[in-house]
Amino acid sequence: MSCSPPDCNIELKARLDDLQAARELAASLATEPGQVVEQTDVYYRCAAGRLKLRVSSCGPAQLVAYRRADVATSKASDYHLLDVDDPQRLAQMLSETLGVRCVVRKRREVFLYHNVRIHLDEVASLGTFLEFEAVLSDEISPDEGHSQIAYLSEVFRIEASDLLRGSYCDMVRPATGEITPDLQ
Repeated sequence: MSCSPPDCNIELKARLDDLQAARELAASLATEPGQVVEQTDVYYRCAAGRLKLRVSSCGPAQLVAYRRADVATSKASDYHLLDVDDPQRLAQMLSETLGVRCVVRKRREVFLYHNVRIHLDEVASLGTFLEFEAVLSDEISPDEGHSQIAYLSEVFRIEASDLLRGSYCDMVRPATGEITPDLQ
């Protein structure tokens, strides 16, 4: 999959055994102060890619559509974001028309290392994870994004056995009904 800025990044996700050690390392590398965010992602059934409504304790709710390969390595992710003024109403509409695939709740610590977002995630019922997102631009190519993630993977000592192929949604139990999820 190829991608081009501004709606593309290079991503890598891995299991995390020692959240505190990762937090200290991320803080020492950060080029900007870290931030803690509570997020609820409601994934909807769709024909291609993934579609989720994200409600966050920081910033507006967003509808996120994205495509990326499900491989256990750094990968390109093409995405589109749309700010949402009425997430409850949109959740109801999408639930009734597409159906809910799953709901993922997480506490995310976000650190910025130049153009790479380092996410330390505590995902309800799943555990702790580390995610890198190298945000591409006209100045940062996909190759450079892959190189940045390779460097950070080495610094954080990520093992191949820790890498994840898909999204958190692929790991949680599917939603059991077509009801509007509680976004509070």
